Amino acid sequence: MADDPQKPDEPPTPPQAAADKPASSVPGEPLKAEPSRVESPSAGVSAAPAEPKAPAAPAPKPAAPAARPPAAAKPAAPGEAAHVPKAAPATGPSEPPPGADVAVPAFITSLQAALPGAVTALSYYLGDWTIIAVAARVLDVNRHLREAPDAWFDYLSDLTATDWPPRAEARFDVIYCLYSTRHRHRVRVKVKVSERDPLASVTSIWPAANWLEREVWDMFGVNFTGHPDRRRILMPEDWQGHPQRKDYPLEGPGELLMENPLDWLKLRQAKEEAEIE
Repeated sequence: MADDPQKPDEPPTPPQAAADKPASSVPGEPLKAEPSRVESPSAGVSAAPAEPKAPAAPAPKPAAPAARPPAAAKPAAPGEAAHVPKAAPATGPSEPPPGADVAVPAFITSLQAALPGAVTALSYYLGDWTIIAVAARVLDVNRHLREAPDAWFDYLSDLTATDWPPRAEARFDVIYCLYSTRHRHRVRVKVKVSERDPLASVTSIWPAANWLEREVWDMFGVNFTGHPDRRRILMPEDWQGHPQRKDYPLEGPGELLMENPLDWLKLRQAKEEAEIE
């Protein structure tokens, strides 16, 4: 076999730049976020941005329950304005009588027998007895309860009053709270008086009633008679009115009302200096 003639050595081909390379006939992959030039019907034209999707419509809210129609108001009479009637003011506390199955204590029955007509009513509430007596016989009733062997109420634990202005004929309830240290029982004695009716002092029966009656006189103006030292105990002696009465003005005793206590003391001191001069 004859040897082929040797070809002269060809110089090496230099690398070609990318721009010098011939365009390939195979279409390239489209870049991301770009439409394919081959698949796009408008190849060679810049694609328009995609339109944003419209937000989904919110779900409808459930229908609110139907409102209840307001109650029909009672029509007022022609020419009369509709108003709520006011309750009548109370004329005194409730004084329930004892039930048929409640036994009256022996000291009460003996009191009724010893002083006929002195007790006008009995009240029994939550285990407590109240004797409602005639005001003119308050000394007789209390002395019997103090000295009778079956009563023996040797301790006056309290003496107070309540005011009921609608009861004009006897607006005050004066209450004596008694206790027996020997028999360990209690009772209340109540009398009803007006601001003009005299009420005998019980200091001769219970000396502890001295300051208690002074307080009731000072706050309510109950007209105690026979008291050894009836004068004010809480308010100044020249004070106007009685502060615990329900008709006492909330802003004080009229023209002598002063917001600053020092003004009251200055006025009082000026009055004393004027008397000295």
